[in-house]
Amino acid sequence: MRIASLLPSSTEIVCALGLEADLVARSHGCDFPSTVTKLPPITAPKFNPDGRSYEVDQRVKAILQEATSVYKIDAERLKSLQPDVLVTQTQCEVCAVSFAEVQRVVCDYLDLPAEIIALEPNRLSDVLDDIQRVAQTLHVPERGVSLVEEMLARMGAIANQSRQLTPPRVATIEWIEPLMAAGNWMPELVTMAGGMNIFGKTGEHSPWLTWDELILADPDMIVILPCGYDMTTAHRELPALTLHPRWDELKAVQNGHIYITDGNQYFNRPGPRLVESVEILAEILHPEVFHFGHEGTGWERLASE
Repeated sequence: MRIASLLPSSTEIVCALGLEADLVARSHGCDFPSTVTKLPPITAPKFNPDGRSYEVDQRVKAILQEATSVYKIDAERLKSLQPDVLVTQTQCEVCAVSFAEVQRVVCDYLDLPAEIIALEPNRLSDVLDDIQRVAQTLHVPERGVSLVEEMLARMGAIANQSRQLTPPRVATIEWIEPLMAAGNWMPELVTMAGGMNIFGKTGEHSPWLTWDELILADPDMIVILPCGYDMTTAHRELPALTLHPRWDELKAVQNGHIYITDGNQYFNRPGPRLVESVEILAEILHPEVFHFGHEGTGWERLASE
């Protein structure tokens, strides 16, 4: 079977199911496991992804006013690879090539006889269902069941232990400028890790957030996990927060509970590594109890001024 994956999370799912050798193409953002980077990329952004988060936000919004997708597909390369299955998504137009664009290229332009699997992970249960659906389509259903059971066991162990702990009030920041809180599966992960999520609702898209709302809520902890950004890039964007005139009013700032994470590798990818995402949150929220070894690679505490 020849598989083309159009988003990082689906590539991770395919590999976790033991089918990396069947991948013939990936998206431009697929980089885990590192061995997939040898595969030809068949997508690319229509915008310049470099620059400040505000600039990137404006470029994406401008494209979406005129098109259904902010990414493009290399149709000729895709045709030459002749995949049997394409894995894409319908959840977010900003995260990957839109489903409409995939259909247009595959069905209308190339007329490929490929099966399209469209994932739509709005909450954790959707992620788990998607894993099993991919496994079923790729004829390894038992591997899907096994992978989901392992994920549930690991996350469940953390959740069971964290229920005995006092939950801090947590704000998760998915975009820095303009401010956006994390929604979809993130409120569930915060709860599992022993926190009380105060912005964003399970199963709903990430909401925009005003500074007045952030100040009024005054969270105990702020976890910064910008979509598509590693910790180095997130640090670069921090002045938009730390230089804001109201930043120092926040309890989390005053108490030194500001945390930077690798949002790109973990929280923003609805796949197998959501387990590690829960582990990271548990280490941040309850360091006296949880130690998984992610500090320094998956997260770090922002040093107080």
